[in-house]
Amino acid sequence: MDERLAGGFDGGASLVDGVVRRTAGSWTSSVHALLAHLEAAGFSGAPRAFGVDADGREMVSFLPGQTVGNARPWPSWTHSSSALTDVAQWLRRYHAAVADFVPPYDASWREGDVWQPGMIIAHNDAAPYNAVWDAEGLIGFVDWDMAGPVRPELDVAWMAFSWTPLHAPHVVAAEGFTDLDSRLPRLSHFLREYRWQGTTDDVLDLVAERLTLQLTVMKQAAATDATYQRMLDAGRDQDLTVALNQLASLRTS
Repeated sequence: MDERLAGGFDGGASLVDGVVRRTAGSWTSSVHALLAHLEAAGFSGAPRAFGVDADGREMVSFLPGQTVGNARPWPSWTHSSSALTDVAQWLRRYHAAVADFVPPYDASWREGDVWQPGMIIAHNDAAPYNAVWDAEGLIGFVDWDMAGPVRPELDVAWMAFSWTPLHAPHVVAAEGFTDLDSRLPRLSHFLREYRWQGTTDDVLDLVAERLTLQLTVMKQAAATDATYQRMLDAGRDQDLTVALNQLASLRTS
C-alpha cells in the first residue's frame, strides 16, 4: 500500500508497507550515515535509515504520531509551553548524541559548510512542520534531507527561531501564533530547558547570523536545486528578511 504523506516543498514522501520512501539525492548516503550513528548512540528522536530501494528512493523508518501536515493554522500544541520544553530537551539530547559523529571523508550535504572539528551535523529544518507527536509529547523529527554541518550554537539559534517563534509576524499569524509579546519569555523558557549558558541577546545575535546564512544558502542553491527555487518563488526569502529586520526590536539591552 502506497500512502502519500502531506507537506513539504520537496515533492513529499510516501509510506509503503510501513517504510517512508522519498526521492534520494547526492546527500542521502551522508544523511544515512548520520542516522546510523544516532541509532548506534541510542538516540530515539530520529528515523532509522534502511538504504535505497530498487526505484532509487531512500528508505527510512516511519515515526507514528501526529504532524502538522498541511493544516493552517497549526494545531495549538505547536505553540504550547510543553512543546518548547520537549523540543529544547530533544535538542540537548541530540547535540550530545551527534557530538562525536565524524562525517565520511566524501560526505555530501544539501546545506551547510564543509565539516570541521567543532561543528556538528544539524537537522537544519527541525521546525514544527517536521515534528511528530503522540500523547506523551515529542517523538522526534522527520525529513533529514537538509542536514549539514553548522556550529552548535547556530543550531540552537535556528531551533529557537522556529519554536519561539521569531519569524515574521505575518508568517507566525498564519500559523496560529499572535501573542508576539510572549516571545522573549518563550525564548528564555527554551534556553533554560536547553541549558544555554549565555543570554537571550547572545541568541538573538546568533539568530541574525543564522538567518543571514540561510538567505545565502537559499539563493545560491536555487540555481541547481528546484526545491530552493520553489521557496524563492513562494517568497520565503522575503519572509526571512522581514524576520531578520525585526530582531533588533527584541533585544533586552
